[in-house]
Amino acid sequence: MNHLLISAGRGPQECAWAVARLTSRLEAEAARLKTKVQRIETVAGERPGTYRSILVGIDGPDADRLVAAWTGTLCWQAPSPYRASTGRKNWYVIASPHTPDSVHTPFREADIDFVPCRTGGPGGQHRNKASTAVRATHRPSGTVVVVDTERQLSQNRRLAVDLLRERLARTDDEADRARDAARRHIHDELVRGNPVRIERP
Repeated sequence: MNHLLISAGRGPQECAWAVARLTSRLEAEAARLKTKVQRIETVAGERPGTYRSILVGIDGPDADRLVAAWTGTLCWQAPSPYRASTGRKNWYVIASPHTPDSVHTPFREADIDFVPCRTGGPGGQHRNKASTAVRATHRPSGTVVVVDTERQLSQNRRLAVDLLRERLARTDDEADRARDAARRHIHDELVRGNPVRIERP
C-alpha cells in the first residue's frame, strides 16, 4: 500500500478547507480507477469539515500512478467561504509520499537466545572457571548484549533480558522521533505557486 500525506502546512484556515476538498477529489478519481483510498489519520482544522492534514493509504493496480499524479503542490481554486473581503482564490497545500506510524519491535522473552560464556577481568576464581556470563540475542532485531556483572548465571540472564528490552524501546523511540521530524518537514516545505494540479469546485 502507498501512503500520501496531504497537508495545509502553515497556511490559513482556507488551506485546511482545501485539504478536505482536494482529498475528496482524490478519492473520487481513485473510485473511477477502481483504486482503494483509505483515510488513515486526520488532523482536524479550526472549522468543521476542514483538516490540517490527512494521511491516506492508496491500494490497487493504479496506486503508483495516482500517487505520482497527486504528489507536489496542489491548488484548490475558489473564493474563500470564510472571508468575503479577501480577493484571493488560490489555496495551496502539499501532498507527499509518506511512511505511516513506525512499527514497534514486539518484545517476547521467547525470542531471545541465551548462550553462557566466560569473560575476563576481575571477579575471582569462580568467574574465571565457570561460564557465569551470558550472551543474549534478540532474534527478530538481531540485537546482542553480553552481561557479566553478577556472579550467578541466572542473575546475568535476567539483567540481559532487561537490557535488551531497554535497547529495543530506545530504538522504537528514535524511530518515532524520526517519523515525526519527517512529517514536520513535509508541513514546512510547501511552495506556493507552480502547482502540479489545480482543482476547482
